Amino acid sequence: MLEVALAAGVSPETLRKIESGRVATPAFPTIAAIADVVGLSLDAVWTEMNDRARAGAA
Repeated sequence: MLEVALAAGVSPETLRKIESGRVATPAFPTIAAIADVVGLSLDAVWTEMNDRARAGAA
């Protein structure tokens, strides 16, 4: 986690908060940077979010 956070330019604590849901709406540039570091496209992130939202609504 430390390597991902530092490579994305965010603090490890911020990344932990995002992962645990303590940051409900992280800034778009933060999500874009983390996605880039872990090799995800923003399309993949968006699809995952929508799939989870639909599953929760069902």
